[in-house]
This record gives sequence, C-alpha cells and structure tokens, in this order.
Amino acid sequence: MKLHSLTPAIGSVKAKKGRLGRGEGSGSGGTASKGHKGAKSRSGNKNKRAFEGGQMPIQMRLPKRGFKNINNITYVAINVSRLQEIHDNYGLTEITKVALYNEGIINKGDKVKVLGNGELSVKLNIQVDAFSATAKSKIEGAGGTVNA
Repeated sequence: MKLHSLTPAIGSVKAKKGRLGRGEGSGSGGTASKGHKGAKSRSGNKNKRAFEGGQMPIQMRLPKRGFKNINNITYVAINVSRLQEIHDNYGLTEITKVALYNEGIINKGDKVKVLGNGELSVKLNIQVDAFSATAKSKIEGAGGTVNA
C-alpha cells in the first residue's frame, strides 16, 4: 500500500449534484430536486429555528411557570469542618474571601456563608459575608473572631 494508491471505500463518496435547475438535460431541471411547491422549494426560504410551518410553536403553547426573584442572594456554604481542613491544608489563620478565592475554593464574586457543621480546634480570624449562629459560637469558642 502506498500513498498514491489510497482511495475511499467503494460507495462511501457520492458525487455532488452539478448545476441544479439548468434544464432537463442536466438531470436535475424542472424542480431542481426540491420537490413540488411549498416554502422550501422557493427562493429566499430561510425558516426560524423553532418555525413549525405556521402552527403555534411549542414554546408559545406551553404555559409560563414561576418567576426569577431579583432580590435572591445565593451564598456558597462553607462548614466549620471545612475551615479546619483549610487551616490544615493551606495553613491559613486569616480566612477572607480573597484568601478563599486565591486557593480556588470559591469563584470571584461569590458570597460566602459559614455554617456550623463540624468541629474547630484552632483560633481563626474569619471575614466573610454571613455566619450562622452555631458557626459563630463554635469559632468564638475556639478563640477566633468573626467579621461579617
């Protein structure tokens, strides 16, 4: 086998139709292989993505549900046990949103809330957006400070 002797498998390549709609002698005159009548046979035809032939589209037939609350605040939850892991793995004693972002724990612009699941055995200074009452008591019980 040599490069110059390579050819596609028989039947895998089909010849492109030549000049469409250029008379009966071309083999594709008359309707130019577009069938008879209808929007798709006419020039300038370009349907919208969800066009259903004039029928009421599905996105208009289905009812609207719910709403998007513009006042909703979404927090990234970090438990007290995770704060202990962060201290053990990264050696941080000052935990801020910038420090959490730099370590790849949160994304830029995320709001952070500390929750009270787990135990804390080190003194940490934590400055994030919100704390649960349990988390606040556990952090202060370990000798740390909280700033919301």
